[in-house]
Amino acid sequence: MNICVYGASSDAIDKKYIKAGEKLGEEMARRGHSLIFGGGACGLMGAVARGMSRGNGKIIGIAPSFFNVDGVLYDKCDEFIYTETMRERKQLMEDKSDAFTMTPGGIGTFEEFFEIFTLKQLGRLKKAIAVLNTGGYYDAFSDLMQRTADEHFMQPESLTLYSLFEDCGSLLDYIETYTCPDIDIRNMKYIEK
Repeated sequence: MNICVYGASSDAIDKKYIKAGEKLGEEMARRGHSLIFGGGACGLMGAVARGMSRGNGKIIGIAPSFFNVDGVLYDKCDEFIYTETMRERKQLMEDKSDAFTMTPGGIGTFEEFFEIFTLKQLGRLKKAIAVLNTGGYYDAFSDLMQRTADEHFMQPESLTLYSLFEDCGSLLDYIETYTCPDIDIRNMKYIEK
């Protein structure tokens, strides 16, 4: 299975996140999955890729050609696809992936997650979406999403379109056994009648 992993590109983060990313990559490789990612050598992108390399897993990096400067991109990918734009990059990552995982990250990671989440809510995507909640990083995110539903900015059913996990084993079990429910977009939005 090709699993797309979104995550931080910075090494200036607590090492617990780096360790968790490496563990995720190792476990993905051990289970025979391939990594689709943004190609970065640093942060959680690099950590997951290093874990995959240690486990001899297949790695496909996708990044705009303007990122191709010393030290920015992971140089041990089995395949690297260069795009002209960030939008092209995201589309290829979506097209080549069977499932999506968000690890701790910043605004770019959030943007990638919310685009995939929105596509799923609109019934345009039926793939698993999982969130790795290392050290409770996404606790506030989970609270925000619950409040969004509670305040009627989205239907509570939208919260079932992704799942949050504390460890990579449970996350991968979820992805491997995932079957998308039928999504009726009329049930995903509040529409005044």
